[in-house]
Amino acid sequence: MRLIRSRLLLPVTAPPVEDGAVLVSGNRILASGTWKDLRHHPAAVLDLGDAVLLPGLINAHCHLDYTHLVGHLPPPRRFTDWIQGVLALKAQWSFSEYAASWLDGARQLLHAGCTAVLDLEAVPELLAETWRATPLRLVSAFELTGVRSNRPAADILGETLARIDALDHPRHRPALAPHAPYSTRPDLVRLAARAARQRGLIATMHVSESREEYDMFRHARGPMFQWLDSQRDLSDCGHASPVRLVAETGLLSPATVLAHVNYLDHDDPRIIADSGTTVVHCPRSHDYFQHAPFPLGTLRDAGVPVALATDSLLSMRRTGRDMPRLDLRPELATAARSFPHLSPRDLLAMVTVTPAQAIGRASVLGTLQPGTVADLVAFPCAANATDAEAALIHSSEPVLASMIDGEWIIAPPSERPGQPP
Repeated sequence: MRLIRSRLLLPVTAPPVEDGAVLVSGNRILASGTWKDLRHHPAAVLDLGDAVLLPGLINAHCHLDYTHLVGHLPPPRRFTDWIQGVLALKAQWSFSEYAASWLDGARQLLHAGCTAVLDLEAVPELLAETWRATPLRLVSAFELTGVRSNRPAADILGETLARIDALDHPRHRPALAPHAPYSTRPDLVRLAARAARQRGLIATMHVSESREEYDMFRHARGPMFQWLDSQRDLSDCGHASPVRLVAETGLLSPATVLAHVNYLDHDDPRIIADSGTTVVHCPRSHDYFQHAPFPLGTLRDAGVPVALATDSLLSMRRTGRDMPRLDLRPELATAARSFPHLSPRDLLAMVTVTPAQAIGRASVLGTLQPGTVADLVAFPCAANATDAEAALIHSSEPVLASMIDGEWIIAPPSERPGQPP
């Protein structure tokens, strides 16, 4: 057994603990609380010193393979302009460039305290290599599009399921990602929804990300409607919101994660809440596109769980001279400015407790409860207990230590080779 001590402990589900500790046996947490209450256990003690220890952060929406595209596209005037820019950039990249980009994104998340990610895989051929190459806990969502394809939906899905069946890793899990209502045919979304239910897979989808998408489906007008006029059947446009159309495919469920959901009809929050679906908000990406204010209050009032995530570096603004990095703390800080009524603890729950529920791992991830998996991170912290949660949200310090599945992925300084005990 190991007893990990730190000056501050952030359980997230309870107030901060001064002089806290977590008792770990193998890959499981046996107990957490004050050092005074736990020090009697016969365990090897590791004292992290002036640090804050908390559950590993969980990123509920990311595109790791776009990491090296950071800064390539300025904020667009229209969302469809950005999509076309992304397609042009992707067409120029080789397999090895995607792999290097994916792996660098995973490293960035690890060094920012993330231990698990729901990642959308545009190049699933990478996964045979990348699943073995990173210690990050992955839910890899295979993108499904096919809006321009004449292939039967069953063939497109069957090819994806065959790729899923060929992968195996004890830490990682596959998922399905019909990309978006405008880019994935409704028949393919329906088949994906059925396959996800039958196989017990998480499903995720971009929905109502832009005003252009909302106007296309709700009003049969706008730049996206015009752009796709010759590329897809538009008979599903002009009748209902994107949320309602996705609901009609059967995709929404407690095992479904919707990214963005920025533009809503009056009934949409109830539809999402009744299905048990989680919504993921990406604050820096939202700011990049200058969307209308995110309807957080409306969704939460309806009972919709809302998590926070990074999205990709391709939709983030540069801050001064520095390029953005994959890090959930700037997302928390941006959300804190946009939603000052949320407490720091509320915000931290949106990158721990809520995403753990969204990916179907609430019983084992996202908290320090006994029996959960030992996914832990520590950051340097000089704040007192009262200010520790807010200080962490606004910190840019690299992670001090990171444990995934009971193993040090980033070892504490005292455990690193050449360091004094």
